[in-house]
Amino acid sequence: MSIFVNTKNEQEEKVLIAFLDSLDYKYQSDINDEPAEVEAAFLNEYNEDINQADKEIESGNFISHEDVEQLFEKRRKLI
Repeated sequence: MSIFVNTKNEQEEKVLIAFLDSLDYKYQSDINDEPAEVEAAFLNEYNEDINQADKEIESGNFISHEDVEQLFEKRRKLI
């Protein structure tokens, strides 16, 4: 999963990076503000996520729609 964030200023960026570092998250912060470069980085990451999801589905690692409906039905009964 990927999240694209535009910070408002350098201070926000430093706080966000410190937070991500503290939780040992992987991130990419060297993207310029050039729209074409930002778009290319986003699309690249998005396509990688789609490819990974396809591999998981092909290997049988997914939840069927019926299973999801049953899960929500059980949760409704508990509430």
